[in-house]
Amino acid sequence: MIFDSHAHINYDGYSEAEREELIRNIEGSGVSYVLDVGFDVASSRVAAAHAERLPWCYAAVGLHPHDAAGATDETVAEIRGLAARSGVVAVGEIGLDYYRDLSPRDAQQTMFRKQLDIARELGMPVTIHDRDSGGDTLRILKEEGFFDAERVAAFPPNPETGIPDARVLLHCFSGTADEALAAIELGATISIAGPVTYKKNDKTREVAARIPLAHMLIETDAPYLSPEPFRGKPNSSPFIVFTARKIAEVRGVSEEEIENATCENALRFFGIRD
Repeated sequence: MIFDSHAHINYDGYSEAEREELIRNIEGSGVSYVLDVGFDVASSRVAAAHAERLPWCYAAVGLHPHDAAGATDETVAEIRGLAARSGVVAVGEIGLDYYRDLSPRDAQQTMFRKQLDIARELGMPVTIHDRDSGGDTLRILKEEGFFDAERVAAFPPNPETGIPDARVLLHCFSGTADEALAAIELGATISIAGPVTYKKNDKTREVAARIPLAHMLIETDAPYLSPEPFRGKPNSSPFIVFTARKIAEVRGVSEEEIENATCENALRFFGIRD
């Protein structure tokens, strides 16, 4: 079984014909589940609709930090309403992006906190986007109580390691192995994407090799970040097998073990019960 824990079937660059072709390709592949992740209100609506229509699809809803400057109280209210719909299992992708700085940093932080409020109120996992925030993302998660005893007590500890599980997913992790291990000790889960296959990306391969498999998910972030040998071309969920294969290689285990373990991890993380 394979769970693509972060993809954008809702990508607004697809025509409806292209989207339906993508859906057929996923259904004809070895991918068992996909999390369709919102990045603004419109894409969150689409993701929620996909989760209701497609039996293998679940959704996360939220506003990406790039769009924080335009957020209103109505934006927050709609995300809260979407988060309560059937098949929506997380709030995301939310967080901070100081690399592009497409919204002022204070606006990013304000919207991040407001969406964390939604996840707290509804008892939901969060899918976190963190790029060059200088530690502000983890600081805000800590300040908002996402690694506190009350939060982690709401979810069972990881059954294999016994480490508290705060249901905080660090999507497309790009930090060091030591940073990943420190985040896991707080209660976070690490998601590995296509860049683990890039020839010069020893840093992410070290993350994949060293962190406990019980705290790892895998993702495509499709249509972005295609793995080798498709780098530079649009990504799609079936390409996740190349990410799983590289992780298996650096850990010295079978590809099937990585696929099955990360799928079980994702089902547990998102609270999905068939």
